[in-house]
Amino acid sequence: MILTKSEEQVMQILWMLDKAFVKEIVQHFDEPKPAYNTVSTIIRILEKKEFVSYESFGKTHQYYPIVQKDEYKRSSLSKMIDGYFNNSYKSLVSFFSKEENLSIEEMEDIKKLMDDRIKNLKDKK
Repeated sequence: MILTKSEEQVMQILWMLDKAFVKEIVQHFDEPKPAYNTVSTIIRILEKKEFVSYESFGKTHQYYPIVQKDEYKRSSLSKMIDGYFNNSYKSLVSFFSKEENLSIEEMEDIKKLMDDRIKNLKDKK
């Protein structure tokens, strides 16, 4: 499931903190900080989407992620590749290789990562 920008911002903070009360989440936003009630509403939405859960402390709750960041990254990337690149990683790489904002150094780093991965896979055979 893809999150809205606001939901993802809250999740980024929760992934960083591991556990947090709404007040602590609000504190980690850049200025202008969202209202406490806004963040509380987003947290409840994330709870319904089964991204977060909580531990009760009287009338207050400490929230924690139940979807891990890597799991969300993998799912989001898969949906993006399917939706924008016809489920082709080759099309994705081709797109990025044509982008003018990638430096030669970044492209060389990406190529090295791929070369290393290819070598590791061949060595396993």
